[in-house]
Amino acid sequence: MNRRSALKNLTMSLGYAVATPTIFNMLASCNAETETWTPLFLSPEEKHMVTHLADIILPASDTLGALDVNIPQFLDLMYNDIEKKENQELFRKGAVIFVKNLNTSVLDTKKEDFEKSLSSYFNISEEDTESILKEQRLPVAKIEKDRMDDYSLYKFLLSIKYYTLFGYFTSEKVGKDVLVYDPIPGSYQGCISLDEATGGRAWAL
Repeated sequence: MNRRSALKNLTMSLGYAVATPTIFNMLASCNAETETWTPLFLSPEEKHMVTHLADIILPASDTLGALDVNIPQFLDLMYNDIEKKENQELFRKGAVIFVKNLNTSVLDTKKEDFEKSLSSYFNISEEDTESILKEQRLPVAKIEKDRMDDYSLYKFLLSIKYYTLFGYFTSEKVGKDVLVYDPIPGSYQGCISLDEATGGRAWAL
């Protein structure tokens, strides 16, 4: 499966999200940022981690990558302006636990080191994956004390994955350059394949 097909499938798996005007404004506010941006919520170490992890999840190739549409800035805004305090605290706790398993200081850690660490958490059995996802759906009050570290760690990692995908597929660049954008569609054509209609690309709207 090529990258464009993979992105199309990821789009379909996300479903249709109802975004508020606030979120759309946040997305728009990210598009003029550069590498020297100053986070509002993330610490310098968290910014470094989020930047590399987002790049690992959706690297640039023949299509735009996560960093091309400023995903780290988007996640920073979401956690600063949208996420509730409980989730902010879980994110920070998970980040601390993730750091403990790195072999170097955070700011000296390279992309390949982050990729190796990330793989160790997600290259697991289907049974373990199902157990982790089931636990993630529980409120924090129902998590056993001896499971809190793992719960916080995966809350941190899955949050980065979620906002990377959500921010990517709701960005203007991806909507127009990777997906098919047509706010005023033409005549209805039934019973034709996606390849015939859009060249195999998913619709942005």
